[in-house]
Amino acid sequence: MRLIGLAGFSGSGKTTLLAKLLPALIARGRSVSTIKHAHHGFDVDRPGKDSHTHRLAGAREVLVSSARRWALMHEGKGEPEATLRELVARLSPVDLVIVEGYKTADHPKIEVHRAAVGKPLLHPNDPNILGFVGDTRPASLTLPFAHLDDVEAVADLVDGLARPWPS
Repeated sequence: MRLIGLAGFSGSGKTTLLAKLLPALIARGRSVSTIKHAHHGFDVDRPGKDSHTHRLAGAREVLVSSARRWALMHEGKGEPEATLRELVARLSPVDLVIVEGYKTADHPKIEVHRAAVGKPLLHPNDPNILGFVGDTRPASLTLPFAHLDDVEAVADLVDGLARPWPS
């Protein structure tokens, strides 16, 4: 498997870009999985559903399955947050894993930046950032660049910069 991250501050357009990027990569024949980092507690099940009841009753893991999909929820119960390496190891093999978030982790990344958000650039301080996607090109940028609205150019960056994982 190869892996690349999309890193940037909230509001930079990572999720919107990823929603456009996935069909473009799949059209190129790539099988793609994603990992999304959430900063706070979150729920993927709803009150009143059996899976929610199982989880609240104390199950460490709840696997929900149907003919169309399955999902595994794991309760940390006070254990440290899983590392990116541990999470990737749980995925089925694919051509490409795209990680959204984990902006301070040490995996290969493409910075996603929108000038209007008003946040500083990440890449000067992170050697793991290998490319840059934005609505404008910073004057001092030496990294490969693609415009945020040019999905095919972003797909080229992803294809060119994704690295074998685990490295």
